[in-house]
Amino acid sequence: MLGLGSMGAGMCLLLAEHGYQLFGFDPNQGSVKKLLHDSKAAGLSVEVQSSYEQLCKQVKDGHGPGLFILSTPHGPAVDKLLKEMRPHLDRGDIIVDCGNEHWESTERRQQELSKDGIHLIGCGVSGGYQSARSGPSFSPGGEAEVLDKLMPFFKGIAAKDRQGRPCVRPVGPGSSGHYVKMVHNGIEQGMLSVLSEGWFILVHGLGLSYPAVADVFASWNRDGPLHDCFLIGIAADGLQARNPEGGGFEVDVVRDKVVQDVEDSEGTGNWACEEAMALHMPAATIVTAHMFRYASAYASDRKENREAASGVAALKPGRLRVQSRDDFVALLQRATYFSFLCCFVQGMDLLRAKDRDRGWGLDYTDIMQLWRGGCIIQADGVVDLLDDMYKRHERHRTDDVLADSEVAKELSSQYSAAKQVVLEAVRADLYVPAVSQSLEYYKYMTSTALPTQFMEAQLDYFGEHMFDTWDEPPGEPRTGSHHYEWKAARGKVDE
Repeated sequence: MLGLGSMGAGMCLLLAEHGYQLFGFDPNQGSVKKLLHDSKAAGLSVEVQSSYEQLCKQVKDGHGPGLFILSTPHGPAVDKLLKEMRPHLDRGDIIVDCGNEHWESTERRQQELSKDGIHLIGCGVSGGYQSARSGPSFSPGGEAEVLDKLMPFFKGIAAKDRQGRPCVRPVGPGSSGHYVKMVHNGIEQGMLSVLSEGWFILVHGLGLSYPAVADVFASWNRDGPLHDCFLIGIAADGLQARNPEGGGFEVDVVRDKVVQDVEDSEGTGNWACEEAMALHMPAATIVTAHMFRYASAYASDRKENREAASGVAALKPGRLRVQSRDDFVALLQRATYFSFLCCFVQGMDLLRAKDRDRGWGLDYTDIMQLWRGGCIIQADGVVDLLDDMYKRHERHRTDDVLADSEVAKELSSQYSAAKQVVLEAVRADLYVPAVSQSLEYYKYMTSTALPTQFMEAQLDYFGEHMFDTWDEPPGEPRTGSHHYEWKAARGKVDE
């Protein structure tokens, strides 16, 4: 195990618990000392080596090819590590990169290492440091023969769903495993924003106490379409945590400032949005949630902006004016489900677009299995719906999840609730960027008459961009064949 931070150390203890002889390396002595302390306290055996050379020799000595698991920050850190390890690697060695790495970097490294017969598997690992210790969700991608060798290993340590099935499948060739994890994290960011907006509505809009909100979330997690949802479960749990110093709720100590996307310690959310743009996919909730996180990071700017706007009374969030608090909580549950489902729809359409572009041949029922346990986006009600959908479609593929009759039925039945929540939240100046964007996404993606009709006319007016007419079938997203001379272009000689 190379990299003994919270994720790497957790997986070290998990592997040792499963009886593996484990050797670790990390130049950070603080991480080393903590792992050795924790392993001793747990009665587990973990050996730490002092150099790459010593590590490689110890792992492979008399045992043939070695298995090396990376749990390091993405980017240059991995290139540096591989460069220093390379002299000590041999043909047949397997490296499993369990970091959140950009898919293109994974493919580049796979091609470089394969020249020497060294195999690199890009493996997404989900669930955070707690799942790393107890059993995470794995999404490994790379050479099929190598994945076949590794599957017994992964199945033994992976999280298990409610039926006891391991939450791991061989995803596909190349960098597909890291790409699937990137999409997972994009969906995750959308869900996180939706849930935080719901928390704010319950606390500031309805005036519920944290214990009362915890009860609401716990009830959602037990029954209804949001049952067995990881984020809702930890929301109910976290709202009860008390600050050891002041005695108040720990949530109140936390500033409204998400910075990892801006400081680039976490790249997957940025990459998911970039991919949505590159593949021309309208992943509106996911992108909007990411913009919301960006805005939160600039806390100083927001403070100055707030002072400048202090004369506008409407900028202060207020209480909702609803007849029945319980009825509105029920509406919010439905709106949350609606928005969560939109996040999944957008993520799966993005993944399918990339799959079609790269020719990976992904099995989407396998991907659903990855997300049934040990991962952040576990939401069994949503995953059950999508799993059934993929099983109905030939070869487990569909290019447009919204076009599925069952998905359409679920979204349409929750639309009115989402609309009511957005309307009431906007009246009270509460924050609903992801929920409202889910509503707008659903509206325009199920419409056949958009305001873009006028936009297209103006584009043709000033740029001769061409257009289709209503007499023609909708067709593919290609340049139209018609132009209207709205106004002749003239110069001085034409006057």
